[in-house]
Amino acid sequence: MPDGTTTEQPFAIEGAGRPGRWLVTCDHASNRVPDWVADGDLGIAPADMARHIAWDVGAAGLARALARRLDAPAILSRFSRLVIDPNRGEDDPTLLMRLYDGTVIPANRRADAAERERRLDRLHRPYHAALARLAAAHPARAICAVHSFTPQLRGRPPRPWLLGILYSHRDERLGPAMVQACRDRGWATGANEPYAGHLQGDSIDRHALSHGRPNLLVEVRNDLIRDEAGQSLWADRLAPLLQRVLADSGL
Repeated sequence: MPDGTTTEQPFAIEGAGRPGRWLVTCDHASNRVPDWVADGDLGIAPADMARHIAWDVGAAGLARALARRLDAPAILSRFSRLVIDPNRGEDDPTLLMRLYDGTVIPANRRADAAERERRLDRLHRPYHAALARLAAAHPARAICAVHSFTPQLRGRPPRPWLLGILYSHRDERLGPAMVQACRDRGWATGANEPYAGHLQGDSIDRHALSHGRPNLLVEVRNDLIRDEAGQSLWADRLAPLLQRVLADSGL
């Protein structure tokens, strides 16, 4: 079901004036469908809108908690990835999904080029413009993108990780060190798992790699962060590691 957000603003910013180097981003924070998109209904069941296909379950709460512990700003999307995916470049064929993890998205099957452009103008582009402003607001900005993953996709084997640290082959200054720091604590940690660490045109590519900013992407298994207690626990665990890895890098 939708997350209750009613404002038309396509993003939320918390702690814009916080002095920390990190900027915490959450591209898939919401499962909201604006009322001007297919009358607020993509044509799939409420149970599917509550699944990971519509948003990253628990990621918003983790991102907020992590940003507070890092004394850093956070930016979160306010629209579902099924409406238009802010973690995809504008020319990415998966920008507007028509089928995801076995679920057909009826409203997207009917979406034409004009509808795609409308969603870009009202949602995707304003979100990235705001992210760009926040990224540029600190002269030594580092970016931590927060996502979550489902323990198992339909028809696939269970995923063995508690979390994954994703990073691009174009910038390995933080990623491997963060993987090792997590593994040293006994956490089953994927290195560029369960997803590849580089996607051309995605948020990290656009706002970190293209500007030489230190970066990494944290994926936490969503059953671990479904509630506030889990989000707080993982924020407590991850924040000091992020600070240490960045400091140790000398960047």
